[in-house]
Amino acid sequence: MELKVINDQGQNASAVAASDALFGREYNESLIHQIVIAYKANGRSGTRAQKGRSDVRHSQKKPWRQKGTGRARAGDSASPLWRGGGKIFPNLPDENFSHKVNRKMYRAGMCSILSQLAREDRLRVVEEFSMDEPKTKLLVQKIKQMGLGEALLITDIVDHNLLLSARNLSNIMVLDVAHTDPVSLIRFRNVILTKKAIQKFEEILK
Repeated sequence: MELKVINDQGQNASAVAASDALFGREYNESLIHQIVIAYKANGRSGTRAQKGRSDVRHSQKKPWRQKGTGRARAGDSASPLWRGGGKIFPNLPDENFSHKVNRKMYRAGMCSILSQLAREDRLRVVEEFSMDEPKTKLLVQKIKQMGLGEALLITDIVDHNLLLSARNLSNIMVLDVAHTDPVSLIRFRNVILTKKAIQKFEEILK
């Protein structure tokens, strides 16, 4: 298949040949959902810590005698049934949230996302995208000239000036092909790819 290449004014300039396996795949919603959930889960860290029965600071003394009081039996005030007692199944800092996704599934999901972006006309291809100096204002002007409000810019390698220009912007993100993730692809309304980025995607996701 062919993808349209736009110029600095957002007008169609030419076309570039692209792999059908990468940009012509059928939309698989369940697979995309699975890799997005797995990506988010794998980014989580165990920062929660709760105290169990042995961790709370309470007396180990029996609060009252076993029989004769008319009240229910009680062992100690650290019981999970009591206010201020320990948790039955406490969350621990080393809790593992990771999800396993096979490499073949992940690649198929990424191809499905890219294909859907191309079908919805949310994918833009440019010859190259670079900045002579790290200026946020210049980058914003460049994106506006293309007729785009927000965009994810994907290059084959990260340009340092481009990265510095976009780091304070919430509506523009710069990534290289190796660090492109499914969440970022779905998050932005428009995705800009360079020609070299397409070639690298075809090498990685084939």
